Amino acid sequence: MKDHHRTWPRGSSSSRFSSLPIANLTVNSVRLRSLPPPPESSSSSSAGGGDFSALPYDVLAKVAASFDQPNLRAASLVCRSWREALQPLREAMVLLMWGKRFKHGQRGVRPNIDKALDSFMKAAARGSALAMVDAGLIHWERGEKQMALHLYLKAAELGNPSAQCNLGISYLQVEPPNTEQALKWLYKASISGNVRAQYQLALSLHRGSGSNRNMDEAVKWYLKAAEGGYARAMYNTSLCYSFGEGLTHSHKLARKWMKRAADRGHSKAQFEHGLALFSEGDLMKALVYLELATRAGEKGASHVKNAVVHRLSAASRDHAMHLADSWRALPSS
Repeated sequence: MKDHHRTWPRGSSSSRFSSLPIANLTVNSVRLRSLPPPPESSSSSSAGGGDFSALPYDVLAKVAASFDQPNLRAASLVCRSWREALQPLREAMVLLMWGKRFKHGQRGVRPNIDKALDSFMKAAARGSALAMVDAGLIHWERGEKQMALHLYLKAAELGNPSAQCNLGISYLQVEPPNTEQALKWLYKASISGNVRAQYQLALSLHRGSGSNRNMDEAVKWYLKAAEGGYARAMYNTSLCYSFGEGLTHSHKLARKWMKRAADRGHSKAQFEHGLALFSEGDLMKALVYLELATRAGEKGASHVKNAVVHRLSAASRDHAMHLADSWRALPSS
């Protein structure tokens, strides 16, 4: 699917804002709360008098639907009742592991997307929200959007933030788009801390019309996603500060967020940060960022880079190229 870079009307001074590629749906990234310590026996009570073993199986299965392997194992040790209730999810975790091996060709297993989907669907049938997300991704990539939406919705209703994010993005891409439902699920994922959802929510509020456009809320979520390490949000935050859109104009803060986006591999940010360094006369650093942007496909960067090259000594050029060759992007969410 195409990556649409424009988030404002064509011709606007803010058309450079970064948008999210449609295919950039998020896979399971769930932060889990620590589990309570196990009681002395299956019949013992907590300090508050609650009996862990009395929790209904179906409620426990829903609560644990997004648990990863360590949390699921820990929950299974709480008491015999929990161990029995979580047996289907433990089976699902094994199927999920095999699904990932088939999908990515890991640990000596040849890639086989059909076997991967079969494993994910079997795990999903056992209640794993994580598997529902993985299965949904494959169905979406195959163009089977209704099945993907069904799986995302089921996992989203179980409280999985990744599924909520994917569901929200998917509602924006179906025909006709369902903006109301998209914003609803993106908001749920955003308040859970999912940075991709925060970014997409900001973008939707930024690009929206009428009651769906809210620049104050948009910049709030841009900032949250940027602070969470999401490079595209850093780039858009920089532009908001630069243009004074939703935020008070600040050259200093615009430069700060542009550099952070550039250091996390955002090609447009690398180009623009390189231009800023060039205008300030810091030619060697400018060459490094412009070279990185050129390698990433930013056509305009090569012309400026050539102008910088002619102003540097051979030793400085070689050093800049060495820095570009050894450069590694900072971690990004």
